[in-house]
Amino acid sequence: MMATGTLNQYIQYVERMFRTANGENLARLLSLRDDHINNKNLRSSDIATLVEGNCVAPLDEIIIYHLCCVQALSVKDFMEAYHHQSQCVAAVVRLLQAQKEENWSLSLMYTVCLDLRLVAQKAELCDAQSNGKILEKAAESLLACFRVCAADNRTADEDTKRLGMLNLVNQLLKVYFRINKLHLCKPLIRAIDSSPFKDQFPLAQQITYRYFVGRKAMFDSDYRSADEYLSFAFQNCHHQSIKNKRLILTYLIPVKMLLGFMPAKRLLHKYDLLQFWDLVTAVKNGNLREIDHVMEEHESFFIRAGIYLIVEKLKIIAYRNLFRKVYLAENTHQIDIVSFQAALQIMGQVDVDSDETQCIVANLIYDGKIKGYISYQHKKVVVSKQNAFPPLSSLY
Repeated sequence: MMATGTLNQYIQYVERMFRTANGENLARLLSLRDDHINNKNLRSSDIATLVEGNCVAPLDEIIIYHLCCVQALSVKDFMEAYHHQSQCVAAVVRLLQAQKEENWSLSLMYTVCLDLRLVAQKAELCDAQSNGKILEKAAESLLACFRVCAADNRTADEDTKRLGMLNLVNQLLKVYFRINKLHLCKPLIRAIDSSPFKDQFPLAQQITYRYFVGRKAMFDSDYRSADEYLSFAFQNCHHQSIKNKRLILTYLIPVKMLLGFMPAKRLLHKYDLLQFWDLVTAVKNGNLREIDHVMEEHESFFIRAGIYLIVEKLKIIAYRNLFRKVYLAENTHQIDIVSFQAALQIMGQVDVDSDETQCIVANLIYDGKIKGYISYQHKKVVVSKQNAFPPLSSLY
């Protein structure tokens, strides 16, 4: 409707949605992703004068900053657009603070905050010197909204603004992952995990949250938690959201592999992740030469996904699987270091010496992947007669 109306009609319509507490429509009318932004009647070099006095406060401020942002976007001035959208979010914060015992305007908050993040991303791309500073500044605006929501603890459950916390946390997690400041995620995760609404937030928001928290757990080497969070995200993600399910699997697969669970080829084929299949085979067989080959071949994919170092850790599992084969072949609980060394050389590590081999074995024993000890005097590895190579899933 507002794709063709006049500025006055637009203001009246926005005001009507505000007075009738119609949050969904109000959010749409103040969204940078709605058709009305293409309406040239809403663009003017003197927006402030035209809007002031024609509309109730603080709605007039929000409209002015929104339309100024639209104007800047129309000429692709993303930095200017970012400044206006930032002021728009600040005006929405004042609106939220003024509204007691009601939360119908959360939809508006979600919309202006998402738009701020998207505009900040575009502004970042236009400023080579920024290096994440624009997004970090945008995160401060989002945090201002988060604080208003988190502090609303005296309102009845159905009207509390605390129901808006997870949406904002997800926006902030996206920013912090993008600018690589994962340490800033900690207080947000704590706030959500201690929230009485933890299981009442919309499922889509819970999936996004667990996806990011799972990724953070993976980087923190907490693979058991990473598995739990990412598995929840994958299992509850809509079956038609192939792109999102593939994204989740990109992190869930290496986590599962580190825990000893190898994916089926049909799963990798279904989600176009066959980059992992050769890796699965190589890790299972303890084929170190093949692991190096796969990592070299798919290096750009692993680096782009941010999992190169995690995939690198799968070599430890490959060592364990290779040494287990040696143990089964020798059929004794006292194995010569030379046997392990020979196996490493066969698998492509031709330069490995006895000391390096002992070091690899010592690390596996320290990690609990082999139960036993090294007899340096006899140059043997003495492994436990029971469960010498415990299942990987029991170690984390």
